[in-house]
Amino acid sequence: MHHLIQQILDWSEVWALFIPIFIYKKQPAIYKPVVFYIWAALFINLLIDLIWKLRTWIPADLNSNNYLYNVHSVVRFYLFSAFFIGLKQPFLVKIKQAVPWIFLAFLLINFCFFENFFNYWQFSSRLLSVEAFFLLFYVLQYYLFKINENVEVNIFTPDFWIATGLGIYTAINFFIFLLYNEITIHLQAFAVSLWNVHNISYIIFNIFIAKSLYEPGK
Repeated sequence: MHHLIQQILDWSEVWALFIPIFIYKKQPAIYKPVVFYIWAALFINLLIDLIWKLRTWIPADLNSNNYLYNVHSVVRFYLFSAFFIGLKQPFLVKIKQAVPWIFLAFLLINFCFFENFFNYWQFSSRLLSVEAFFLLFYVLQYYLFKINENVEVNIFTPDFWIATGLGIYTAINFFIFLLYNEITIHLQAFAVSLWNVHNISYIIFNIFIAKSLYEPGK
């Protein structure tokens, strides 16, 4: 039974994405970055899990999936950044528009001078934690804007569910991403178990996205 549950969690980065896919309703253009993220994540995560599960059948120089986590991180950041900027909320506008350029500068500096984007042995904890930090910024500014809105405005809109799901996911995983590489070095068995926390939070994230995409577009 434990083995079955673990297998379900192992593949959750793939099957969880079908939750929003199966109940998707057509939405306005403002939600297209989120929809595109779902399909991009499905393709990337399927490759990640297939490489992991079939690694003994794949040549040694091709059986690492760590760089795909880096790719996923960059794709996720820029698509959700586009989503939050596209909401056109008149709050911290210049900062929100500057964040993608700051993130790009971080990518260039980090992977030109400090880390290898295609590291065979581990994904970049630094990249995923910086991504989570900036996405948390977007979520927090979203909530601050909503707090300052008229109290009679309905906050339970599709964008609210997206922001909430993303906020839960990034808040839970920020320190996991930040410390994961070190944990894998010193506590490998614990690191494997800890990734289950990430997988559960990813399921929750996709449930919230599904809720947002099921709502009629506004």
